[in-house]
Amino acid sequence: MAATLKPKWSKPSTILFASEIPANETALSYAIAQAKEFGAILILFHVYDTLVVAASETSGIRYYDYAAAARAEIHHLEPLANQVREAGVQCEVIVRPGLAADQILAFLREREVDRIVMGTHSPGPIGKLLVGSVAEAVLRSASVPVFLVGPAAADGAYRNYATRTIVCAASLHETTHVVVHFAANLAAQHNARLILQHVIQPQERTDILAGRSLDEIEAELLSLIPVELKEKIDVQSIVVPGDPTEELLYQGKVQQADLIVMGAQGASAFAAIARQGVVYKVLAHSLCPVMTLSPAVLAECGVIYDKEHPAEVFLAGVF
Repeated sequence: MAATLKPKWSKPSTILFASEIPANETALSYAIAQAKEFGAILILFHVYDTLVVAASETSGIRYYDYAAAARAEIHHLEPLANQVREAGVQCEVIVRPGLAADQILAFLREREVDRIVMGTHSPGPIGKLLVGSVAEAVLRSASVPVFLVGPAAADGAYRNYATRTIVCAASLHETTHVVVHFAANLAAQHNARLILQHVIQPQERTDILAGRSLDEIEAELLSLIPVELKEKIDVQSIVVPGDPTEELLYQGKVQQADLIVMGAQGASAFAAIARQGVVYKVLAHSLCPVMTLSPAVLAECGVIYDKEHPAEVFLAGVF
């Protein structure tokens, strides 16, 4: 099945940077570098939940001054906007009151956005996790790819934020072609090396191998690369037994990956709270940024989620 991918997902013309105050400087640097590379507009998008309270001198009635709050937030973001413009990137600043994840997702329905760039935080107290982080909510529901810079990700300044090696979480499941096709398109855009990794968990070994060798499965993974890209990118496949999270993080480290690409089909709120989901754990510990494709993106590409598969099975496109 051919994956119906939007070209702008791998070559964005509009990038939304979900900014906090103070901003995640590493994530912002990645956003600026990507906008500069593709000649894209960078939207600094900030959501605030602290409203400026003003009082009427005549009536003594207290009220929320939304306009004043918005002006204050824009003022705080101006240094970031100047930083973006000094890098030669067209910039737009947008602030809104409300819940951050809700406002980001609403904005995607209003404007043409091709990619979201945002930072994530280290796992916090269980009470905070019960609320759910903005990054986790966005990666589960965004209608565009989400580029996430986790707490362990290194600053890419030493290599000018270039993407030279991409590790893609792959499998033989029927839906994996979307994630692999997307990773292949990214590799072509960046002239990067692409590594397709499939991890066979012990309980799946008999069913997945089915009399085949690891070499045969690696060849099957390579067959997922679109024909038109096979001569354009350097790609290899790796199939290993083990724990999905550990093996993906290990491969990202030894291959000196600049990006990990994953499907986020089962990155549930419960998995985040329990700290058991593969996507969640990779984001928390990866030494490089992670690009995720949400169930909404996969659905737009024609993927029908098979609910018979456990939500946290390590399959590209079926997390």
